[in-house]
Amino acid sequence: MSLDPHVSSGQAPLLDVRNLDVSYGRGTKRRHILDDVSFRIAPGEALGLIGETGSGKSTIARAVLGLVETDGGEIHVDGHDLTSLSRTQWRQFRREGFVQYVFQDPLRSLDPERTIAQSLAEPLEIAGVLGRDEIRERVAARLATVALDADILPRFPGEISGGQRQRVAVARALITDPRLIILDEPVSALDSANRVNVIEILASLRDSGATLLFISHDLGSVAGVTDRLIVLYRGRVVEEGSTADVLRRPAHPYSRLLVGSAPTLHGGAVDRAEREELRRLLTEHDDTALRAD
Repeated sequence: MSLDPHVSSGQAPLLDVRNLDVSYGRGTKRRHILDDVSFRIAPGEALGLIGETGSGKSTIARAVLGLVETDGGEIHVDGHDLTSLSRTQWRQFRREGFVQYVFQDPLRSLDPERTIAQSLAEPLEIAGVLGRDEIRERVAARLATVALDADILPRFPGEISGGQRQRVAVARALITDPRLIILDEPVSALDSANRVNVIEILASLRDSGATLLFISHDLGSVAGVTDRLIVLYRGRVVEEGSTADVLRRPAHPYSRLLVGSAPTLHGGAVDRAEREELRRLLTEHDDTALRAD
């Protein structure tokens, strides 16, 4: 598997995941979720992590945030090995807002009993590094970034639309000026119009130099935001390359199935006979033998 050219050219990675293994459950019910997963994200890069439900995408995000135990491997953020942090160090790391997370459902990051203004200000109040006036200025600036007006601030999450809630969630993720933003299926619950709006905002963040890890099963969404793609299949990285290369010339059978199910991305769907042949390859051969060079 080739290394990210952004990093191999001499630029140190912001996120460096090395040989990550994660399992869930105990005893006979133990399931291996991630198997020897490695990848890097350079500062200012937008990386897409794609795969079907159950492929381990969200588990990677949870591992980076320290929310699941790992069986092996290392996770380095800006040169620091997160897998070696103590509980106290993890609390400090989260408090500083170095890495922020945007959920599929914005209500998971927005307290329904707090106004939008309170929800946006909360991470800065916890960090305790800005005064009240500076917090108000930061909140207004981040609202403008996601194309929302200040008249939304006194309202509660239940009083605004789903698309507005997701944009507020993105603004909250930006509020601490994080080095890395993890977006876990951020548009899958939105209607088409709101999906387009949020994708445009995320593309603008990418263009401004934000570092993004975009997790999705929706190739159309990742195509509009990411520079590079990693394809995850049954907990393993099976293909990695620029977004354009993976979508136009997918090498691994699973990648070809994914792209073939989204014909508008490459001009034509995979026909039935080819789908059946690709599925046969996926079920009859070992994943390692199928891994794209």
